[in-house]
Amino acid sequence: MLIYNGTKENFMYDTENDLLEQKLYDTIKRKMNRSTGLSELNSWRNSLREMYITLNDSGIPSDSGVAIEYNIPQTSKRIDFLISGFGADDKGNVVIIELKQWEKLSAVEGQDNIVETYTGGANRRVVHPSYQAWSYSALIQDYNEYVQDSDIKLHPCAYLHNYPRTEHDPLDAEQYEEALTDAPAFTYGQREALRSFIKKHIMKGDQEDTLIKIEHGKIKPSKQLQDSIESMLRGNQEFIMLDEQKVVYENILELSCKCQRDGKKRTIIVEGGPGTGKTVVAINLLAELTKRMQFVQYVSKNAEVRKVYGYKLKGSMKKKSVDLLFTGSGSYTSAPINFVGTILADEAHRLNEKSGMFQNIGENQIKEIIHASLCSVFFIDESQRVTTSDIGSVTEIEKWAEKEKSQVIKMELVSQFRCNGSDGYLAWVDNTLQIRETANYDLDEIDYDVRICDSPFEMQEIVLEKNHIRNRARILAGYCWNWPKATRGNSSFHDIQIGDYGISWNLDNGEAFAINEESVHEAGCIHTSQGLEFDYVGVIIGDDMRYDGEKVITDFTKRARTDNSLKGIKTIAKENPEKADAIADEIIKNTYRTLMTRGMKGCYVYCTDKKLADYLRKMLKKTTER
Repeated sequence: MLIYNGTKENFMYDTENDLLEQKLYDTIKRKMNRSTGLSELNSWRNSLREMYITLNDSGIPSDSGVAIEYNIPQTSKRIDFLISGFGADDKGNVVIIELKQWEKLSAVEGQDNIVETYTGGANRRVVHPSYQAWSYSALIQDYNEYVQDSDIKLHPCAYLHNYPRTEHDPLDAEQYEEALTDAPAFTYGQREALRSFIKKHIMKGDQEDTLIKIEHGKIKPSKQLQDSIESMLRGNQEFIMLDEQKVVYENILELSCKCQRDGKKRTIIVEGGPGTGKTVVAINLLAELTKRMQFVQYVSKNAEVRKVYGYKLKGSMKKKSVDLLFTGSGSYTSAPINFVGTILADEAHRLNEKSGMFQNIGENQIKEIIHASLCSVFFIDESQRVTTSDIGSVTEIEKWAEKEKSQVIKMELVSQFRCNGSDGYLAWVDNTLQIRETANYDLDEIDYDVRICDSPFEMQEIVLEKNHIRNRARILAGYCWNWPKATRGNSSFHDIQIGDYGISWNLDNGEAFAINEESVHEAGCIHTSQGLEFDYVGVIIGDDMRYDGEKVITDFTKRARTDNSLKGIKTIAKENPEKADAIADEIIKNTYRTLMTRGMKGCYVYCTDKKLADYLRKMLKKTTER
């Protein structure tokens, strides 16, 4: 979507006659159904005035195309300014300009292409403007059919028109060298250099034809992207499918391709417990369907899952466009029907009704996913619903599929590939936590390490030792300790304090908890671990679960104030205490069940309630003595 488009001549006229801002305001109101705030208008006013002065050069063709605020389809990313035309070879060229009003910035060590600057009323860590410009051009190059088929060349750059560059400037720090090569950054006093960059690529005008055709170009993954993803997946042991995983994968693949051929909507529901390989199947489908030139997206509510698997697919490659394959569950609130070929909704039990930070956008995420895709695939385990806002269930999916006139096909993954293939351990967890009675469990013969630790120090020592093997051990905890915003970047502040033992929650530093080598010294929660797997986990069970001598008791009043998993439970409790207790009991037990089944090879548990620890040991001993 373009907020403004025309020729350079149109842009100059509209600016000179004070028409530009009103046109931008009116278009946003008409196309996006929202009003524009004063800060956004001021931002346009200042930056677009700078672009008016820059384009006031006879060497830049008057009939070249100009576009403002191009919204890259299926993303929230908007390109500030584009200029189109033809180069010396008469091929189509587009100059992409990321505009910044920053006056200073600091380099951030140890984080890829991140700088710190004052923006949005505070000092924030944001991406380097050159990387931002390059990443936007990469998204268009890898997903716009017209750009690919017409061999349109994209030339990104950044223009920091208020930024006085100095010798050894942090903008030019060595860590940003690659980004600056891909997309040069022009600063205050370098207007002529920016003009030369534009004139080098835009020698003849195109009457904005290129920009309009890009605007209407279909979304199609490029051959380069297809090849990249295939090579990333090939030989990666984590993504090798076994037995029924391969069967389910092939069946979904066939149905997805059938949808694209006959245009009929189909909804596939894949049920499977922890470790049955739901994510492995989803990632393989993502790669193969992309290879087959289908626009496909992997959806997860949990951003940590998307971050981890995006990283694993990219490896060391700087492939920003891979990120578009991974998106949040609230991405389809206004998506047109069948906009995406296939949507793979992993951890579908975590889907919500509403979207947005304040849960006030859209109608229903399940409905929106089915509506937006020809083929929708939901990977689900109803026993892993862990918040009051989780609505994902087979019944709910079936209801919306019927309303969207989508055929429903059900599949199941049964075999366990976590916990060393042991259904016995999972059955022991369910029976011991009194989630459900399971008679057929036996831990005596399995190669899985389960220990109930006497202290958190003992648990941590085991996890640290196991992590030396290949950085695949982590500490997880129930959400019984607050996570204050002020200390989210400080690992020396111990959010979790148990006697002399202390540990911080995982840092809010942009790094993936499951991958960052330093995060073994932090504790993850359900929100940073669900949907992921480790070799070994240490689990701290807090005061929200205890043993009274006969039953495993849960207590939602012991949850941290900063946890939203049980949002609204106190209101329910005032009206119907029994209902509130039942809801909280299911969520708290599901949470610990999920945490205790993240480990492929072992789980080490510490309980703040001594009676619960004794009960777990008794149940463990009882099992192994059978």
